[in-house]
Amino acid sequence: MDKIGLGGDIRDRLLEDLRLVVKDAEDLLRSTGQQVDEGYRAARARFESTLSNARGNLSTLEGRVADGARDALDTTQQYVKENPWQAVGIGALAGLAIGLMIGRR
Repeated sequence: MDKIGLGGDIRDRLLEDLRLVVKDAEDLLRSTGQQVDEGYRAARARFESTLSNARGNLSTLEGRVADGARDALDTTQQYVKENPWQAVGIGALAGLAIGLMIGRR
């Protein structure tokens, strides 16, 4: 099971949204580089620090997500190798359940 606990699609959209936020923030910092007010400079320095931390945290999150996906895949492969008939039965039941849900719509 995935360590993060988010579905693949949701997790991927969240990571993409975070990447876009970081990119937009970097673009904003570049476009406002001509400001000279001291208060602005202090705020910009804090923002750059926060942005740098967010970039690092996003990288860490991406690594954890990838590790969790690899662990889940490894665990699933090991289970299927050790219990092939149970895996076939689980797959058949899952297919039946999905077929019934689709059929009710």
